Amino acid sequence: MPDSTIAERFSDFITLERAGRLVTVTYDRGDGLNALSVQGMTELRDVARALADDDTSSAIVLTGAAVFSAGADLKDPDRKDRGEMTLLEQRSALKLGPDMCQAWADLEQVTVAAIEGFCIGGGLALVAACDHRICADTAYFRLPEVPLGMNMSWRSVPRLVALMGPSRAKQLIMLGRKLTAQTALDWGLVDEMTPPGKALSTATDLARDYAALPPIALRMTKQAIDTAAQPLAHATSYMDRDQFLLTSQSHDQAEAIRAFLEKRTPDFAGD
Repeated sequence: MPDSTIAERFSDFITLERAGRLVTVTYDRGDGLNALSVQGMTELRDVARALADDDTSSAIVLTGAAVFSAGADLKDPDRKDRGEMTLLEQRSALKLGPDMCQAWADLEQVTVAAIEGFCIGGGLALVAACDHRICADTAYFRLPEVPLGMNMSWRSVPRLVALMGPSRAKQLIMLGRKLTAQTALDWGLVDEMTPPGKALSTATDLARDYAALPPIALRMTKQAIDTAAQPLAHATSYMDRDQFLLTSQSHDQAEAIRAFLEKRTPDFAGD
């Protein structure tokens, strides 16, 4: 007999469904974009931290409603103007994204991201922090940071290199081009591709297989594999928040944004 499902609202944008040792986390801002606002990232961080203490679950599915995420919410009213903040305040504000991703990466339960539609910027950084990624064949992925004059941060570079290898990771991270679902599958970014609307059910099937395993052996083995796959992850990414702060204050970054808005080729000067 299948486990009964218990639904609960965790916060404004997040709902949980529990079925035995499986938890499904749905991020839904109700706008068809699911951009990562300050509130949204805080809730995603906090739900992962709450689940870290949940010994009743062995597998977690993370999904978005309709689409996964359009990335950072640039219109978020909670984002303070940089000119109003000290350098220390700016640095502290930049902790939220990496803390959110790290909270998901630190989970001892096996995590499976179900991706429909677009998965851009911080959304891609978040799914890279999960153990598996299942996407619809109409989904696509993109990291626009470097073409916009910023480095890719949130401790995502070592995670992406571990998944795809350095050559493909460079193309994804540095060129900022849209990656189709098929290419993401071929490159190792995602584990499986499904017809539209089926990513969640396929991710749930995989998560159920993990949830059926002995919980202690499952958790210890996941930790062993992650440590073997990314032994230098912290050493190679601990400064990426400060690097982001540096690049975001460069003239080239401002030029990249102007050129994007004016629909012209940017003129970079290395400044």
